[in-house]
Amino acid sequence: MNKIIEPRTLPGFLELLPQDQIIFNQIKKIIQDNYEKAGFLPIDTPAIEFSEVLLAKAGGETEKQIYRFMKGETDLSLRFDLTVPLAKYVAKNYHDITFPFRRYQIGKVYRGERVQRGRYREFYQCDIDVIGDGELSISNDAEVASIIYHIFSELDFGKFTIKINNRKVLTGFLNSLGLSEKTTEVLRIIDKIEKVGKDILMEMFDDLSIAKDTANKILEFITTKDDVLSYLNSLSIEDDTFKAGLQELETVAKYMQLFGIPKDYYIVDLSIARGLDYYTGTVYETVIDAYPEIGSVCSGGRYENLAEYYTKQKLPGVGISIGLTRLFYILNEYKLLRLSSKKSISDVIVIPMLEDLSYPINIVNILRNNGICTELYMENKNIKKKMNYANKLDVPYAVIIGEDEYKTNTISLKNMQTGEQENMALEELLLRFKKG
Repeated sequence: MNKIIEPRTLPGFLELLPQDQIIFNQIKKIIQDNYEKAGFLPIDTPAIEFSEVLLAKAGGETEKQIYRFMKGETDLSLRFDLTVPLAKYVAKNYHDITFPFRRYQIGKVYRGERVQRGRYREFYQCDIDVIGDGELSISNDAEVASIIYHIFSELDFGKFTIKINNRKVLTGFLNSLGLSEKTTEVLRIIDKIEKVGKDILMEMFDDLSIAKDTANKILEFITTKDDVLSYLNSLSIEDDTFKAGLQELETVAKYMQLFGIPKDYYIVDLSIARGLDYYTGTVYETVIDAYPEIGSVCSGGRYENLAEYYTKQKLPGVGISIGLTRLFYILNEYKLLRLSSKKSISDVIVIPMLEDLSYPINIVNILRNNGICTELYMENKNIKKKMNYANKLDVPYAVIIGEDEYKTNTISLKNMQTGEQENMALEELLLRFKKG
């Protein structure tokens, strides 16, 4: 007798029951539809890459989280995001793609990090990026933000805010304070303000040997929330990096409105730093207003050279990433899902009361060919068990076919919600579904 092994799933790897997977897929479809609506092209890249290629830029915590293994003499790794594979893809296919290259990718990535609520080791990311060849218009940054707005508006989970900033503004401001040699360390501290608060932040500035009056200026700068663009102009900072960042920020804000983002759905937040060794211009974070403790549910930004480790071509870009698995967990945990919950994707279940399935199969084929999601129940059970099956799956309609229906070339349609049942010709059934 075979030993029975306990069926279990690795920690940090998500499995859903069908009714939850249906909702998950609906969210994924909304994201994908909005990406395609804006003209982004689909690509897919391997989940496994040569370690040398995947880890060209890796280091620190990222490299510690990589799933890495040997297959024979080949050193391989599982992808930890979709951005590094994109960099490889663009460099490899540089002569075969059209720039600006607008791509989306939805796929699983892998990180061996500590499992937490809503944090997984295998999870879906949904990315879009616009890649330029040598240069890329700043207006793309505004359009990317508008796609965030349209996706989350359609998901209808409540009020949200897209926070934007520009890394050049932060860097230029720190330059004006004489902190150019400490920029990276200061930005790391600024990036912690939401987690540690102002007092701890000031202590961290002190540890970095930053004078108290300078630290106060930084704190005032990153906590200014009202009419931020006017505030930035009022500082009259002459640093070229600052001025370039401010101009970009003003342009992005202007075009975000033109792309249809209402003013109360975005703010300029000078505390947003993000990706200190990656982003160079615009940065985004998106938060659900009623639940700030959740953190960002969509983030991204502008970078100057996507594929510097794979090519000498300068490939600037801008993009965002939605962690779909985490987003699903959050919306489900906070009961923010507004999508219809159902246990089946079928519109109709055909229930034969005949031994010969020829006529029911013909009906099924016609329904499916007319775009109606149709399931055929083929088990030899009594009518009660067949109807119980349909009820458990919440299938809206049952098409019942017995001897009378077969002889008259008709069907019986039962509304599973009301219990109402009527006999009709197949043409009438098709017409009814076309009407909605």
